[in-house]
Amino acid sequence: MGNLIAVGVHCEVRGSEFICGSLSHIHIYEQGGLATLMGAHPRPLTNRADGTLDMKEIAGAIRPDDQHFPVTKVLCLEQTHNKCGGRVLPLDYVDKCGELAREHGIALHLDGARIWNAAAALGVTPARAVEAADSVSVCLSKALGAPVGSVIVGTREFIAKCRRLRKACGGTMRQAGTLAAAALTAHGEIGPMIHMDHSRMSDLAAGLSKIQGLKVQRPVQSNIAFVSLDERIDVKWMVAEMRKRDVVLIPWVGNSLRLVTHHEINQPAVAKVLRCFEELCAQVLGPAGAA
Repeated sequence: MGNLIAVGVHCEVRGSEFICGSLSHIHIYEQGGLATLMGAHPRPLTNRADGTLDMKEIAGAIRPDDQHFPVTKVLCLEQTHNKCGGRVLPLDYVDKCGELAREHGIALHLDGARIWNAAAALGVTPARAVEAADSVSVCLSKALGAPVGSVIVGTREFIAKCRRLRKACGGTMRQAGTLAAAALTAHGEIGPMIHMDHSRMSDLAAGLSKIQGLKVQRPVQSNIAFVSLDERIDVKWMVAEMRKRDVVLIPWVGNSLRLVTHHEINQPAVAKVLRCFEELCAQVLGPAGAA
């Protein structure tokens, strides 16, 4: 609901337009809620492999003042980018997008569901990571590992509008203090250790790349990796067999898997995952190096 409310406020005049990535969570995984509930029109641009959008394409997508066109209100970026493999948008790129948005009189919204991962990878504070944005949606369960919850960040005036729209969408919470307490604990205890999630994913990806029948699809920059399976290995079979070994995997597009590390995945767990993959791949393909 965070993206829905935040972008909905930016597009408070029905028929307004928002620019987003073709592979963004807002565009693919949020049921078209901005169009359905807010009357906002999406203008998707092609995401590059690193999760960014071409700056020239962004500038070209901002509508001129013409009664035939919707009015562009906000540019939406995703940090880190899920479908691009947890890629971290460079800080200077985000800053330049903010400058471009201001030059054209539109807002910059960050889908910062994994902003703590981005900040850890960039070596900056979360505040610095979102400095260029006019609004940010932040997930408290991803990265931090809080039980539940998301937060929208913006100016006082913007948040006042968000609260009204949240109420209209049935999202008001009365006893939110309990959830806030859990989030504060997660921020204090888990936040400083997020870099370890990245380190363990790096180790995991390095190990997976050495196993016959597996291919890590993209450079690993945070806590997400996509892995392609040899065509002889059925992804559903792999998921089922790994679950028997207490390893939970998410089947992805085609014959591939999505892997995510979090604070409960320690180094022995990484070793176990690699061992299970090696055993199962060998079961189908035979021992590595065998004729």
